[in-house]
Amino acid sequence: MKDNQHPVLADTSGTYNDQRSLEPLMRSVLASVPDAMIVINQKGQMLAFSAAAERLFGYTASDVAGKNVSILMTGANEAHHDQYIRNYLSTGEKQIIGIGRIVEAKLADGRTIPVELKIGEAEIDGQKLFTGYIRDMSEQQANALRLTQMQVELANFSRLSAVGTMASAMAHELNQPLTAVANYLEAARDLLDQADKDALAYIQEALDAAATQSIRAGQIVRRLRDYVSRGELDMRPVDLAEIVEDAISLAKVGFDGQLARVIAQIPADIPPVLADRLQLRQVFVNLIRNAIEALETTDNPQIWVNAEAQNDLAEITIEDNGPGFQGAEDASPFDAFNSTKPGGMGLGLSICQTIMDAHGTSIEHAPSAQGGAAFTFTLRIDEGASSHE
Repeated sequence: MKDNQHPVLADTSGTYNDQRSLEPLMRSVLASVPDAMIVINQKGQMLAFSAAAERLFGYTASDVAGKNVSILMTGANEAHHDQYIRNYLSTGEKQIIGIGRIVEAKLADGRTIPVELKIGEAEIDGQKLFTGYIRDMSEQQANALRLTQMQVELANFSRLSAVGTMASAMAHELNQPLTAVANYLEAARDLLDQADKDALAYIQEALDAAATQSIRAGQIVRRLRDYVSRGELDMRPVDLAEIVEDAISLAKVGFDGQLARVIAQIPADIPPVLADRLQLRQVFVNLIRNAIEALETTDNPQIWVNAEAQNDLAEITIEDNGPGFQGAEDASPFDAFNSTKPGGMGLGLSICQTIMDAHGTSIEHAPSAQGGAAFTFTLRIDEGASSHE
């Protein structure tokens, strides 16, 4: 077969038995194959260049006809591609054929992009032909990078949230004994009013200082609790569907058990809501991840994320068909350090409550009509968006 001929397909049916019969078929394949497709001979020269390859690389088929495929490569692949072919022809050892890998491709304008390359081979008239299927991985890699960045961002925020929630719980617990100390010291001071006057002056001065310092400590703890509860919010209009989509992806990361089907039912016409994007995403991740873990042993596990606009509010519900909240009857799922999971810290739902408090709303828990647990909260709809509807 000559180098400048189009590849010929072996025919065993008798339907196609010559070059002219195959040309329409090849043109059809080259025009319709969804991924970029390139056929080269054993010298590395391009014999066929599909329409998808033209769109991807920015060359026309006539631009590259007969040229070495290395013009589409970068680095070592560009410099040594022909040697790779010679090594394979002499040794028969496959390095990439039938395996596929991610490589860097060079476009007509000089830009480079990551692509997935898969190679097949055929032998016609004693000559090897290689067909490469190339898929642009730019979007996939960008999505993977974005997911990684969100994971890092979420992990940092989760740690800060956990520390804040622990500080809030400690503030609540420490404030009571400190108040009691102040009361006891004041009572002791009053009881000593009738003691010897020379000694009483020093005792009263010391007790006054103790009472003052204990009150001051209580004020510091209260300020810490107020700061943690209030936090710093970056309130902006956010798209619920986008937040939910990100949260679903993040909630599934690293989970080795049975994954529940998460069904997001966010109306396309629901206006943006006012929220801190990062903190709202944390709430969705916590609730969805909790549901996924609770449904690990449930048959046909499903989670629903619903949103509904009600006047100037959006009501959001996350519910599942699992076993529901398994805590003690007198316990709230939002209590800090109250976990039903082995090894759990019991801070996830408490963090959700703290975030919703900071947004000026609340989160409520109830049994779900689906059989599991349901968590509901509301967010204010962006007035600017709703006024333009």
